[in-house]
Amino acid sequence: MGSAHSVPAEMRELADRTGFTSEQIEHLHRRFKQLSRDQLTIRNLRQESDGLADEINFEDFLTIMSYFRPIEMNMDEEQLDRFRKEKLKFLFHMYDSDHDGKITLQEYRNVVEELLSGNPHLEKESARSIADGAMMEAASICVGQMGPDQVYEGITFEDFLKMWQGIDIETKMHVRFLNMETIAHCY
Repeated sequence: MGSAHSVPAEMRELADRTGFTSEQIEHLHRRFKQLSRDQLTIRNLRQESDGLADEINFEDFLTIMSYFRPIEMNMDEEQLDRFRKEKLKFLFHMYDSDHDGKITLQEYRNVVEELLSGNPHLEKESARSIADGAMMEAASICVGQMGPDQVYEGITFEDFLKMWQGIDIETKMHVRFLNMETIAHCY
């Protein structure tokens, strides 16, 4: 994470920026080293438009993981709402690959196909049908009854917030830090 004499200042800065404690950062750093096989970066599985794979360093990894940090028990409603929106904004951007502010049917198909590609029993056409059905449901939630000539342009962030309303994403989408002593007993 840096030279030995700069770790405390660097750790404080990372903690301030990400909301993780020093102990959590150290735990995530150990995990990063495992995932990277002690390299300085991890290759991102998603390729950029130029065909090159992104490389993620520890600070990038920590920033990404900060969207999944557990909620703090002392958060008031306003903080909880802001935390929820940050988490959903991150999730929205995972789908909105061209960053135009809308998740189109094609973008959604790409994500669903990517997520389901590891299942050898599911054909590409089935994944496409799942994505199409989900997009139709999104349109009905966000727009309501559409006329036969109406075209649904895509899911905006406001639509995305509507779709996730009532779903407890704060506790379902987070990193769980396990006690390392407990893990040692599992082996």
